[in-house]
Amino acid sequence: MIELAELTIIGHGIDIVETKRIQDFIDQSGKHFEMKYFTLIERHISELGANRIQYLAGRFAAKEAVLKALEIRPNQDIFKLDIEIQRLSTGEPSVVLYGKCKEIAQELGITKWLLSISHTSLYAAASAIAVGANLE
Repeated sequence: MIELAELTIIGHGIDIVETKRIQDFIDQSGKHFEMKYFTLIERHISELGANRIQYLAGRFAAKEAVLKALEIRPNQDIFKLDIEIQRLSTGEPSVVLYGKCKEIAQELGITKWLLSISHTSLYAAASAIAVGANLE
């Protein structure tokens, strides 16, 4: 449970992606697309599941949602590997930031991420809410 009185919403991002689009990128570029957008851990976990494309599409949407919450302009692909979407032991997705994204989050005062990912065979969607300590 999260006590809202103690937290303030700093940013929110939402994204939806067609799973076919991710499949097409992989078909066209092979491993290049995966190496450009997904960390080693994300790629490794994707190889363990039966719905690999749905998994990658969900992670892609989550990264886009995080970028929006950080107010980073679209199409700045350099930041994609600075965002890693992990899974807690509870199954809940979590955000881990590196490099420039981590610096931006610290400057904004982000201390916690609320992340939700959903996917079907056709679409993947994600919502990312960046929260920080209420300084009032």
